[in-house]
Order: sequence, then structure tokens, then C-alpha cells
Amino acid sequence: MRYIGTVQAAVTATDVEREPTDAELAGIEVEMPVILAEVELLDAQITVLDRPVSELDARRIRRARRKVLAARRDLANRDAAAGEAA
Repeated sequence: MRYIGTVQAAVTATDVEREPTDAELAGIEVEMPVILAEVELLDAQITVLDRPVSELDARRIRRARRKVLAARRDLANRDAAAGEAA
């Protein structure tokens, strides 16, 4: 009998199992405001999946959408400013 776990470990043991580099961690840190805003929006949308949307829920979703757009805008402006400086 062949064990799949042993065979798969030999096949999939690549660079995928390595730790993130400092540059990758810095990139994640730069995008963290966007990630957190998107998580907040997703949370607001999940909240209303199984019930009718109240006015309070609608406000929460609108606020979260605006927060996502603002975070994306700030990130894009930061990238554009870094591009001009380079």
C-alpha cells in the first residue's frame, strides 16, 4: 500500500513552504489599510445575508464602501507620489 502523504510531500516540497521575505511583509504592511477596509465591508455584507437590510445596515455598508474607496485612493496616491519621486 502506498501512502499519499509521503508521495505528496515529495512532490509539493518547493519554495511555497518558505517564510515571506522582508520585502513581501513590507508590501503587505503598505496594503494593510485597504485589506482592513475590505474586511470591514465584507463583514457588513455578511451581516445582512440572512435578514432584510435595515437603514442602519445600509448606512454601515455605505460607510464601509467609502472607507474601501478612500483606502484604495490613498494607496494609489502614495504609489503615484513614489513613482514621481523615483
